Amino acid sequence: MKRNLAYALIVMLIAVASCSFTNNSEKNFDNDDKDKLLLDLITYVLEKGHYEPKEINDDFSVSVFEDFIDVIDPTKRYFLQSDIDEFEQYKFQIDDQIKNTDITFFNVVYARLLERMEDAKGIYKEVLESPFDYTVNESIDIDYEKMPFADSKKDLKERWRKQLKYATLGTYDAKMMIGQQNAKTSKSDWSEDEDAVEDVIDDAKPMTSAEAEKSARESTGKTLDEFFDFVSDLQRKDWFVQYINTIVDEFDPHTFYFAPDDKEKFDVSMSGKFEGIGARLQKKPEGAKIVEIISGGPVWRDQRLEVGDEIIKVGQKGEPPVDIVGMRLDDAIKLIKGPEGTVVDLTVRKVDGSLDVISLTRDVVELEESFAKSANIIKENQKFGLINLPKFYVDFDDYSERNAATDVAKEVERLKEEGAEGLIIDLRDNGGGSLKTVVEMAGLFIKDGPIVQVQSSGKKKEVYDDKDERIQWDGPLVILVNELSASASEILAAAMQDYKRAVVIGSQQTFGKGTVQNVIPLDNIVRSNEHGDLGAIKLTTQKFYRINGGSTQLEGVKSDVVVPDKYSYIDLGERDQSNPLKWDKISPANYEIWDGYIDYEQTVANSSKRMSKNPQIDMIEENAKWLKAEQDETEISLNYKVYKAEEEKDKEKSDYFKTLSEYDSKLTFTSPRYEEELFTQDSVLREKRDRWHKNLAKDVYVEEAVNVLQDLKINNIKQGKLASVKG
Repeated sequence: MKRNLAYALIVMLIAVASCSFTNNSEKNFDNDDKDKLLLDLITYVLEKGHYEPKEINDDFSVSVFEDFIDVIDPTKRYFLQSDIDEFEQYKFQIDDQIKNTDITFFNVVYARLLERMEDAKGIYKEVLESPFDYTVNESIDIDYEKMPFADSKKDLKERWRKQLKYATLGTYDAKMMIGQQNAKTSKSDWSEDEDAVEDVIDDAKPMTSAEAEKSARESTGKTLDEFFDFVSDLQRKDWFVQYINTIVDEFDPHTFYFAPDDKEKFDVSMSGKFEGIGARLQKKPEGAKIVEIISGGPVWRDQRLEVGDEIIKVGQKGEPPVDIVGMRLDDAIKLIKGPEGTVVDLTVRKVDGSLDVISLTRDVVELEESFAKSANIIKENQKFGLINLPKFYVDFDDYSERNAATDVAKEVERLKEEGAEGLIIDLRDNGGGSLKTVVEMAGLFIKDGPIVQVQSSGKKKEVYDDKDERIQWDGPLVILVNELSASASEILAAAMQDYKRAVVIGSQQTFGKGTVQNVIPLDNIVRSNEHGDLGAIKLTTQKFYRINGGSTQLEGVKSDVVVPDKYSYIDLGERDQSNPLKWDKISPANYEIWDGYIDYEQTVANSSKRMSKNPQIDMIEENAKWLKAEQDETEISLNYKVYKAEEEKDKEKSDYFKTLSEYDSKLTFTSPRYEEELFTQDSVLREKRDRWHKNLAKDVYVEEAVNVLQDLKINNIKQGKLASVKG
């Protein structure tokens, strides 16, 4: 594969920018200076490096103005119309401010936001002091986008009253019902937020309407107290990041500024691993509560900590412990995490109330749910394989470490050894990831030839080839996709479709993200810097194209066999994002389709015919339309009787659609042998796999994928025919 042209772009940026952004080391910078430096750096990188840079003019200014207000007050419960009128003076000036590294607009809006949030604290507490009357015929419209800002503080208080009444209504209903159900209902039957469930269950006795209403208000108050406690932890820099990203988002939906902490989280999500203790935490007034223990991590191996324990102090080996009660969760996590092999001392309040000091040696923790996993599928006397890939993960610092391509190759080999006669690659909900891994992965299924074309602005196209003539899997292949399959998922599905190497089953079209991003650390663009880590920008530098020349941008990949799912009528594709790049096409690459299938088109036709007659598919379509209708319903009654009647009607419909989860494909799913051996040491992994297999057995899409594999198997495959480049 040719060297990525984006690297050359980055080198050019760094070389040029080091002359432009030299800081005076003797100068003392305040917050505004750092913010101005960030704004200057980011707009420079956008102008010089973005695939399709936008002109920063009055139209751009208006978009930033409207979008920033929407980002920080989406439900219009803070600002008054008079605030917006005051901000209007900047509506056509933001472009000039950006060019002059002037952040007056941000400063004015931020200062007013803090003031209005303080007002809001008083408003919600005052509103919640009075009972809600659920016998009154009134309603709330939750289409906040169309809602105007309140004209006065009196109007704003009334808006809060309705929003709080609406927020409390569901809890009020639950508390009214719990007394009737306490004899037959346990916590496990409830699906609300954990804390809310505890509030409800603790009151598991018959309640009068007045008692239920009061208790529900108290519960809403507790939730808002926690929300504003979280907001109070946010610092000015956190809000400025929102402003920066409002500017950045005007270029395209995938260009994004990462503050230093966010960059670290992005790296963790892409690599699927981090150095720490292996526990997910939630901020509580009493400390950092353990809400999940990650299988295989130090906490899991040590077995002294459990879900519900609260960490209240953190000490590094040989140093006094630091009290983290009241500390920002991100700051507490920084103290808890650390390099592999180092020791952290945790002062913990156990679930039973006792205190204990537990020392743990930090280690590399792998997020198992991020990685590829496989299963055997048994149908009668035939065996097939399925590989689920959540994302195209990679370690940016070391490609030789675990990555999606090598992991999928291992799973393919394991499934072959266990006798698989056909293979399913499940890319549903896979949002993409590393371009390099998808090119290597596609090469597992063809002999050689082009996989994807990449276009940089003003440059000749690059063709990324599979140059390895080895083919790891030459048998029948099906790829499952849906509306959330994006980017690298679309590259793999498109390449296999263009070669006619695989049958693609899924949504009418996939997400439609046809752009390539590179992450550029901003520290690399300054000669000297006294502000610490400046973060990074994920910048759209290229577009990718199918080998047939068409872009997947906006249009995505159209499935060979189209089947509905719950997302079918919901707006969530690239075309529904803000400021997407346009669709276009370039010249096709030189390739020829794989002629290994005797009757590819007939196999697709047979599958489409089966699915069109499947009653399960009809119900899925009906469910998708109902979900869309529910989403579009924004007017909600605040009269309890009316609300209850609507809820009963919705529950009846929901119960009807629950039969979807009762479907039984009659297929048997088992783990590969290597994983079965791990179960003796890891009961959590066994439980996860059992749950996954149970869900797969109810999956009509997997069932049809197996049917397609059967159609393609043996009598429909020419031996020794492999996809390759022409000539």
